[in-house]
Amino acid sequence: MWRNYLTVGLRALAKNRTYAFINLFGLAVGLAACLLILLYVQYERSYDQWLPDANRTYQFQVYYQSNNSDNAFDNQGAPYVTKAALLKDFPQIESAAYTGGPQLTLIKDGQATQVADGRLVDGAFLDTIALPMAQGDKRALSRPGTVVVSEEEAEKIFGTTNVVGRTITLVVSGKKADYRITGVFRDLPRNSHMSARMLARVDFPSLFADNNGFLTSWGWTSGYVYVKLRPGTDVAALNNQMNAWKKRNIPDETFNGKRTNAGDERTYKLVPVPDVHLGRANGSGMTPGNDVQTIATFGIIALLILAMACINFTNLATARASQRAREVALRKVLGATRRQLMIQFVGESVLLATIAMLLALAVVEIVLPWFGTFLDADLKLRYFGHDGLILPMIGLVLLVGAAGGLYPAFYLSRFQPARVLKANKSAADAEGSGRLRSALVVIQFAVSIGLIICTAVVYGQNVYARSLDPGYKRAGLIQLQGIGSRAIGDQADALTRAIAQVPGVESVGRTMIGVVTGSTSSTSVVVPGRADPVDISIYGVDAGFFPTMGIRLLAGRLFDENRPADDMTTPIVEDPAAERALVARGGHIVVNESGAKRLGFKTAQEAVGKTIRYGVKDEYGGLMNVTIIGVVADARFRTARTAIEPTMFLFDRHNVGWLVARFHGDPRPIRDGIEQVWRRYAPDVAFDAILADDVIARAYRRLDARAQMFGMFAILAVVIGCLGLFGLAAFTAERRTKEIGIRKVLGARTIDIARLLVWQFTRPVVIANIIAWPVAWWLMREFLNGYDARISLTPVPFIGASLLALAIAVLTIGAHAFRVARTNPVHALRYE
Repeated sequence: MWRNYLTVGLRALAKNRTYAFINLFGLAVGLAACLLILLYVQYERSYDQWLPDANRTYQFQVYYQSNNSDNAFDNQGAPYVTKAALLKDFPQIESAAYTGGPQLTLIKDGQATQVADGRLVDGAFLDTIALPMAQGDKRALSRPGTVVVSEEEAEKIFGTTNVVGRTITLVVSGKKADYRITGVFRDLPRNSHMSARMLARVDFPSLFADNNGFLTSWGWTSGYVYVKLRPGTDVAALNNQMNAWKKRNIPDETFNGKRTNAGDERTYKLVPVPDVHLGRANGSGMTPGNDVQTIATFGIIALLILAMACINFTNLATARASQRAREVALRKVLGATRRQLMIQFVGESVLLATIAMLLALAVVEIVLPWFGTFLDADLKLRYFGHDGLILPMIGLVLLVGAAGGLYPAFYLSRFQPARVLKANKSAADAEGSGRLRSALVVIQFAVSIGLIICTAVVYGQNVYARSLDPGYKRAGLIQLQGIGSRAIGDQADALTRAIAQVPGVESVGRTMIGVVTGSTSSTSVVVPGRADPVDISIYGVDAGFFPTMGIRLLAGRLFDENRPADDMTTPIVEDPAAERALVARGGHIVVNESGAKRLGFKTAQEAVGKTIRYGVKDEYGGLMNVTIIGVVADARFRTARTAIEPTMFLFDRHNVGWLVARFHGDPRPIRDGIEQVWRRYAPDVAFDAILADDVIARAYRRLDARAQMFGMFAILAVVIGCLGLFGLAAFTAERRTKEIGIRKVLGARTIDIARLLVWQFTRPVVIANIIAWPVAWWLMREFLNGYDARISLTPVPFIGASLLALAIAVLTIGAHAFRVARTNPVHALRYE
């Protein structure tokens, strides 16, 4: 019996090649898309599963929400001081580790290079984060002055992985020292929220002895804290105790005579390491994060495309019912039961899905390397093992076979032999209004139109975000990191002046906030006449910053090096006498337009000359008077997702991290010239320069990939929908051959008949807009709400998508309709 079913199924496919091609191609494309997205979702959910004891390892995260404004930030990082407090209060913690601080600079052959993903750690790091070791063990970082490197980094530095016992020279926080390599760890896989190529063990209290804020401040997010819990620990119970924990440990402070506490604006939580990548603070990690909504969106789209392929099968199977009605009738006459017939037709559907799956696997194997590179993901297709896809593939085949064949099986198996076997009579001709087929076509094109709309909106938003006026002149701007390094020290002023003399360089400036640097800093100030303090961002700059960036002055004046009162620079090493003198003298600040509004001034001009009070350490006076000397236009230093910060700028040459240089001409020789100067003045600091345009391109890379994925899915959806539409048009025209012939004999023109056929199949496309438009509008509204600067959701993409879908549908069936309409009516009337 099964051999007979298989033979009949294969013959049915061979007999109707157009039907077979449409279904096989559509199903193969849908299954391939589904498998690719399944691999991507599997990859995104596999983050850090490779880590030993991942189920007991947690990251300590801090979520900030200002009590005085709408400022909020979810941070994977945590202050250094939190580690000791956690160990003190929670005996359930087996070990805890901290990693953070400044970047590592390697000195080799007299050249300073920045270690990519080089990190400072404490002694318990390998006890807490059990990295797989190629050489050495978890005791490799038991003493300060030791370092472990990845296999790739060892090869890069020495050309071999046999490096245990060798010595390298590192510059850490401006201090040069030799470190002994005591271990080599396996290269971390790409599906990890951590990135590390070198881990250097330091004594943090000694390293930051002259920077007490790093060690003791509860508001200074300077690194990452990890804990490993003892087996059986209830982490939910620990998280429920965090409010009591912060009250026990975070000391009160006095600001303007009022009690304040850093914990009042912060929530603390232990997050399982495997959940970090897709978690709440996914935008502040060592590696780019993702979110569950994005993963779910792509998964739903892949399932919709697969469903469209199943719809094609259902539509074409029911449309072909007339060709199989007599077969069903004869089988029933010969004793076949309806159950047997249903098994036969579902079996044929599963057979079709199996062949389509084999084709889909071939497509996936070919496309996967490109797809993985496109998504910057290490995607691998495994058939067996714990992450193998053999079972999901079998499940997909059965699901698609059942979804595509169950209704046709019910539909075909219900034919009555007596009615079908009458001369010139077909059950399919007599029954059915085609409403189900029309409804399914509506669904197909609703998905297609919706995806086209989403693609247009996402692409439009990306273009807008890239071309948005940032408030500064991005073209001709180069950004260098490291100017604030202690290894440069007092040479920073001379280095800045020397770079300004490089041919092609027009001006230079120093800043703590640059183009998408990730640097964040905020403080509270007291505004006369307001009872509550005001939160505002604060960044150090020098006098050359605003002219170099091209930021417009709205009112007042900018910082001037020739006016000592503007300069609030204090010694690099904290000097109490200098700090007290500055507080007693007071200072000058520049604010941006948003900052002026945050401080309560209606206009920029109104803010100029006003004095506010800025908080400093209690031993230096607690509050100091600062006068607003100028207001500048808002500048968008971050991406369009982030709101422009209300900001106050201080003239502080030591509170900077980046140097910006404006140039004209070819950037390559200018960059080379700047590098020569840099290496002459700062041989122990790595040269790291990048064009501002390249920084922006890198910041929007993942958003571009998302837009391109939407575009690919939209194209696949349209192709599958058009295949089904073409198949339906072909079979409908075949069934209406006599009608077309009679119409032509009675005087109908070719154009009239073609218009009749085209309208029959474009009408569902028009109706599909009723479904697609509100759904796409809701989805894109939510998407655009994630941006601070966004395009308006106008009718243009909706109307454009609808017209495009309609045009594609007309072109798909128009040529076939004309061919059918031009058929000689003599052949049509001799039909049957």
